[in-house]
Amino acid sequence: MEFTARQIAELLGGTVEGNPDARVSNLSKIEEGIPGTLTFLANPAYTKYIYTTGATLAIVSKHFIPDKPLPDELTLIRVEDPYDAFAKLLELHDSMKDKKSGISSQSFVSASSKLGSDLYIGEFAFIGENVEIGDKVQIYPQVYIGDHVKIGNETVLYPGVRIYHNCLIGNNCTIHGGAVIGSDGFGFAPQDDKNYRKVPQVGNVILEDNVEIGANTTIDRATIGSTLLRRGVKLDNLIQVAHNVEIGENTVMAAQTGLSGSSKFGKNCMVGGQVGFVGHLVVADNVKVGARSGVENSLTKEGGMYFGAPAIDVSKARRNYVHWRNLDDIVRKLTSLEKQVKKLIPDE
Repeated sequence: MEFTARQIAELLGGTVEGNPDARVSNLSKIEEGIPGTLTFLANPAYTKYIYTTGATLAIVSKHFIPDKPLPDELTLIRVEDPYDAFAKLLELHDSMKDKKSGISSQSFVSASSKLGSDLYIGEFAFIGENVEIGDKVQIYPQVYIGDHVKIGNETVLYPGVRIYHNCLIGNNCTIHGGAVIGSDGFGFAPQDDKNYRKVPQVGNVILEDNVEIGANTTIDRATIGSTLLRRGVKLDNLIQVAHNVEIGENTVMAAQTGLSGSSKFGKNCMVGGQVGFVGHLVVADNVKVGARSGVENSLTKEGGMYFGAPAIDVSKARRNYVHWRNLDDIVRKLTSLEKQVKKLIPDE
């Protein structure tokens, strides 16, 4: 399907600079642009490519000022936020794909389950007793849904997702392949004989609306009560969320992050990859934590930025890093000064 520059600009609330009738039928990266494609410029590091791209259309900031001639065939669409605008187009592009429908004869659906309308349930999917599934849900092959699970409207479960019993999944959620929702929390009581007694995990997991869970991420059920992910939470691949954790609205976390039990996270937080949190922490709203940090204490300053292991205020962490980079020179200077002092003050 083709779109003109004029149509795209109207959709995005942007303005056309160039040929409003220029047509595109696909998307491209700016450094790999070819005729008939649409690209975008959001990161200043890629500015150099706009002068050589072969793309027909480019979404740019309304404040972008080229410092040399652009390709003759390139038409610009100026918008307030190029990244957000391109994301809207990707969302539209994705929504135009044909969606699967129907219930495969090779799936198993318990007779006690309640199914909404316009569903897709793929081959070898298993749906247990007393499950409730909303409208327009997409359940891909080999998904397991345990007893008494509830799933809201327009949620997508990709191949190999496992949802254990009693968990609640909201509307418009996306759970990617291999994710496990509701596995047992890590609860073991040490015994006098050095063995461990398993503590039953009788709670569940609740995902509110518009939550996205990455591939092979695991979210443990609560010991008692619920492990809770609020509306709009986005988790990357390979994340571990332990029992009784609560994550506030619109918080996002990158891959390989680990959250220990009973930690509470505020809303609108941003967590980089490979961050580790010890248990029973409280993290305030709007907090940012840099990649590979280790968080050992609660972060109670709203809007604070932290980095390092142990994680400290980012401005202090940066200063410490500068000193660390110069550590070898500092040691040499101290050793030299020590020798000079010994010459001035000989041993008695």
